[in-house]
Amino acid sequence: MTLKERDKKHLWHPLKQHQLNPESLAIVKAKGCVLTDEDGNEYIDAISSWYTCMYGHCNEFITERVATQMQQLDHVMFSDFTHEPAVKLSEELIKILPENQNRIYFNDNGSTAVESAIKMALQFYFNKGEKRSTFIAFENGFHGDTFGAMSVSGLSVYNGPFEDFLIEVKRIPTPNGNNLNEILSQLERYTSEFDVAGFIYEPLIQGAAGMTIHDADGLNSILKFCKSHDILNIADEVMTGFGKTGKYFASDYIGTKPDIICLSKALTAGLLPMAITSCTEAIYEGFLSDDIGNGFFHCHTYSANPVACAAAIAGIELLTSSDIQMSIKQISESHQKFENKIKDHAKVRATRHLGVIFALDLDTKMKRYGDLRDKLLKFFMDRGVFLRPLGNTIYIQVPYIISASELQKVYDTIEACLGIV
Repeated sequence: MTLKERDKKHLWHPLKQHQLNPESLAIVKAKGCVLTDEDGNEYIDAISSWYTCMYGHCNEFITERVATQMQQLDHVMFSDFTHEPAVKLSEELIKILPENQNRIYFNDNGSTAVESAIKMALQFYFNKGEKRSTFIAFENGFHGDTFGAMSVSGLSVYNGPFEDFLIEVKRIPTPNGNNLNEILSQLERYTSEFDVAGFIYEPLIQGAAGMTIHDADGLNSILKFCKSHDILNIADEVMTGFGKTGKYFASDYIGTKPDIICLSKALTAGLLPMAITSCTEAIYEGFLSDDIGNGFFHCHTYSANPVACAAAIAGIELLTSSDIQMSIKQISESHQKFENKIKDHAKVRATRHLGVIFALDLDTKMKRYGDLRDKLLKFFMDRGVFLRPLGNTIYIQVPYIISASELQKVYDTIEACLGIV
């Protein structure tokens, strides 16, 4: 019996309607940029397995560090203990995070990193004797699947059945260079009518919304407004973090820095699940008290897992190396050339790129999950490239170690797909 057949007996996959699409491709090996299925077929992982394996799959520099750590300390609870990998990771992260960040809180995944940030913001004001229960977020944002993260997300395709149970959120458009006055007027109204705890945002790029890019100057003005009204700014860098935009973090493009940052995905180079919520010293000090109830009583069993920390430390070492920084630059330049070539195609409505992220919108209407999207996915896979369209958006987010020939194959496959749209 094949893996695909065995899979159907017991497994329930995410983001999938099994009655309509019961098949799952069985992957038995991953190395570099290539995934291999149980029949020996190979696929270039052109989205780094949801933006995680940015240094390639089974990178030996990282796996050797992890193997060494596994022989020394596998896991210990983090509420009463500390250990070298967690301390070392905090030191290395603080070196590359925006300059106002000073405290590191460990979580399990991107959603829980956001969940912690939301709870931090709410309790920060609760500890001060202020009840603030409203958040501001961008339209069409996505921040995860736990209840707080769902609340601040704006894509009803994920959240529809739960909308009656979510916390209060007021939404604003993303800045596009022409609508800032309208946005600031909305913010004035919301802050006068509601007790706002925080503004949560994906800096510069909204991933699940189709890799849409918004205006950095406009975002900076929004962040400044929030700071002037004592509203905490929460940057969700789960997708954008660790070099994907061309800088270590998307927040590095923006003058006004966030109070809280959410990190995951490429944090551990796709090897192990872990996430971090970082914050300023002022946020941390808001929980210091002689009253034990003012502490942040939120915990994950696998917080600061030493093996995951070892993977993250190795990943940061690679990220900051001259080789990887040069690769990011070269991929960005290649994207620019491809964009110049493809942007005027009759089947292409719009193109955009930043760092290693490239996206194009097909000039056709299609559902996020539907027949044409499935047809495109099969077209890509039949040609040995794993690309996962977001509605009518085709995007690339390749590992930093991709070869020129592999990247060209990705481009050629996208160009070829325009003939079937």
